[in-house]
Amino acid sequence: MSMELVEKVLAGDRLALARLVSRIENNGAEARAALAALYPYTGRAHRVGVTGAPGTGKSTLVNEMAKVWRRQGQTVGIVAVDPTSPFSGGALLGDRIRMRDLAGDPGVFIRSMATRGSLGGLARATGDAVKVLDAAGFDIVLIETVGAGQSEVDIARTAHTVLVVEAPGFGDDVQAIKAGILEIADILVVNKADQPSAEHTARTLRAMLDLGQARRSWQPPILETVATEGQGVADVVEAVTRHRAYLETSGELARQERERVTAELHYLLREALVARWLRQIPDGQVDAAIERILAREVDPHTAVEELIASVGG
Repeated sequence: MSMELVEKVLAGDRLALARLVSRIENNGAEARAALAALYPYTGRAHRVGVTGAPGTGKSTLVNEMAKVWRRQGQTVGIVAVDPTSPFSGGALLGDRIRMRDLAGDPGVFIRSMATRGSLGGLARATGDAVKVLDAAGFDIVLIETVGAGQSEVDIARTAHTVLVVEAPGFGDDVQAIKAGILEIADILVVNKADQPSAEHTARTLRAMLDLGQARRSWQPPILETVATEGQGVADVVEAVTRHRAYLETSGELARQERERVTAELHYLLREALVARWLRQIPDGQVDAAIERILAREVDPHTAVEELIASVGG
């Protein structure tokens, strides 16, 4: 069944694409087989991460950026990572509601995914969903994240170009530095630039950037937008194009891809090795170790060494 879905996805079947992404979220064996079959078709899309504090207008900006790319003849896939609903465990579909004017465009595919407690605002399956959209032939894949704080730097491992969206009046002037956000920003966007304090926000961001730019060859531009009016959005899209050209000509794209693949491989190895080890360890031994740690009879590091030794590791 998964191979049938793969063929349909490669042929441009949107229903098959939606079904396959759902299976990937559920992390079944069929989904892994489908990803393996699709992997040779990946590597062509430009992945653009959009992050920032809630309420800064990320979804509206993503919506307007998609419109600009569509006018240029580019196809766009959107993965909107939503906070998990406390009631259903599914994604809160606010992003889909805000992007409803893209509905019906065959060159746009939108998928909301629940974080399910994952750090960094990225759902566990986000990276795999992006690969599917890439293999399906989308030119641009936009990844909009929750904006959960410091762990948001995870977006940098998935996207080629990272947009950080700020807005006047959201948090204090050092919020971005505290969250480590400026370190991953390739493009900074001050949205809601029609508000009186927008110029102050842009100046503050520039001052922050100037403190830590000596070691970066790419200088992140600071762009002002009023996304609700579409104002300044074309400039943001043009900046993404310039950043993509920089990545390709500087060799940074190849380095970035190697780093991403290395991080993913290490993560998957850890998951697989822990699962294999847990299958080998005698029943009750982990629980016993937990009780000993709680009783302060042993520290966690020593307990791990003892557990590994117990299965001959």
